[in-house]
Amino acid sequence: MEMTNRSDHNPSILHVEFSPLSDFMEENDTNSTAGERNSFSCVQVQIPQELFLALGLISLVENILVVLAIFKNRNLHSPMYYFICCLAVSDMLVSVSNVVETICMLLNEHGLLDVHPGMLRHLDNIIDVMICSSVVSSLSFLCTIAADRYITIFYALRYHSIMTTQRAVTIIVVVWLASITSSILFIVYHTDNAVIVCLVTFFCLTLVFNAVLYLHMFLLAHLHSRRIVAFNKSRRQSTSMKGAITLTILLGVFILCWGPFFLHLILILTCPTSPFCNCFFKNFNLFLILIICNSIIDPLIYAYRSQELRKTLQELVLCSWCLGV
Repeated sequence: MEMTNRSDHNPSILHVEFSPLSDFMEENDTNSTAGERNSFSCVQVQIPQELFLALGLISLVENILVVLAIFKNRNLHSPMYYFICCLAVSDMLVSVSNVVETICMLLNEHGLLDVHPGMLRHLDNIIDVMICSSVVSSLSFLCTIAADRYITIFYALRYHSIMTTQRAVTIIVVVWLASITSSILFIVYHTDNAVIVCLVTFFCLTLVFNAVLYLHMFLLAHLHSRRIVAFNKSRRQSTSMKGAITLTILLGVFILCWGPFFLHLILILTCPTSPFCNCFFKNFNLFLILIICNSIIDPLIYAYRSQELRKTLQELVLCSWCLGV
């Protein structure tokens, strides 16, 4: 179930795309060769393995710090931050899978890794499930945070009775179980076009869901705030809108970073033999870099938008630096 190889030197080593696209990418490689023979010229961006490893490690460290900060600070023990913590874990899945895979590629390139093909295939499948789980869970938790902010704004007086800690934990468990189960099914049935259709459809549905909630929130939030007279409740309203704006930024970055990947899936279904589409396929590594960058940018957004989280992160970094010295 291998995908497009990040290493041009050894076509048998691990691949970073998750498995539902493997057979399609093998066809795309053939089509790309044919496309190069005609007058249509392609520009392929070469990205060194070391860059994948460096970005993966940076992302991993950042998201670990976010998770530790949320666990450490009791002021961050609320449903929204629990969901943000899960979003950070989703980003960590991308980071871990990228780091493990890149290390295996580098070791194989230098002749330091001798693994049985069956074991390599098994490891590749595990990495594919991790990446697929990451995208499904990330989209799910973005929707969950959007719903949480919506409830905070329009049902402010009943928020704590609606979104209890127990319900938040239940939602988290359901999302992770659904993400892992669907990812395994996607890998098992990777040869079926329905897998790609499901992923693209899920991506589009989450965008529509968030767009509807955002539109309602930002159009009616000001009108709704007039109904709340008490100062402390107005302050809560302001905090809720700040959370909604933060989520808007997160979703925008997610679309920018993951958009080319989902466009890649759509083009595989619509124009697998087109010279233009094949040129797009040849730059898949660039899309992978964007996906990893999303995992790097998210923690920076959390820290920039939340003073409490930023303060805790600074304490963790300072403590780590002191221990290192």
